[in-house]
Amino acid sequence: MAAKKSRSITATTRPSVPTKSAKAPSRSKSVKRASVVALDPLTTASHYRALRKQHEGEAAQDYCEAIADLLAAGVEARVGRIAERFGLSHVTVSRVVRRLASEGLVDARAHTPLGLTVKGRALAREAKRRHEIVLAFLRSLGIDDATAQIDAEGIEHHVSPATLTALEKLTHKAHKRR
Repeated sequence: MAAKKSRSITATTRPSVPTKSAKAPSRSKSVKRASVVALDPLTTASHYRALRKQHEGEAAQDYCEAIADLLAAGVEARVGRIAERFGLSHVTVSRVVRRLASEGLVDARAHTPLGLTVKGRALAREAKRRHEIVLAFLRSLGIDDATAQIDAEGIEHHVSPATLTALEKLTHKAHKRR
C-alpha cells in the first residue's frame, strides 16, 4: 500500500506536459555550469591552498598562546584542557599538537604536560602582542569588552604588520588624549 501511495504522489507532482516551470531548472543549471566552467581551477586551488596554510598558522598561534597562558597561570598544559578551552575533541587537539611538535613549536612527550619550545614561546609572545594591540584598539572605539575579546581573536590573525603598527599608534594617541 505504501508503494501505491508513493507512486500516486510521484505521478501527481511530475507534470506530464512540459511547462515553463519545468524548463526553468534546466536553464538555471546551464547558467550554473557556465559559471563553474569559467573558474580557473589553478587559481582556485592555489587560493584554497593558501587559505588552508593561513588557517594552520592561525591554529599554531592560538595553540601556542593557549599553552603559554596555562603555563603562566601555573596550570599543566594538557591536551584535555586545550580541548575544553577551544571546544574541540581530544583527538582533534592531539592531531594539531602532533603537527606543532613536528614543526618545532610544542614539546609533546607521552604522559607529560605540554611545553613550548623557544620557537613556540616566541610565536606565543607575538600572538599575544597582536591580540593585545587589536583588543586595545577595539576598546578605544568604545566596543564592550566581551565583543572586543571575540573580535580581537579573529582580527589578530588577519592584520598586516603595517596595519598593526597603525592601530598601535592610534590607540596610543587616543590614550594620551584622555
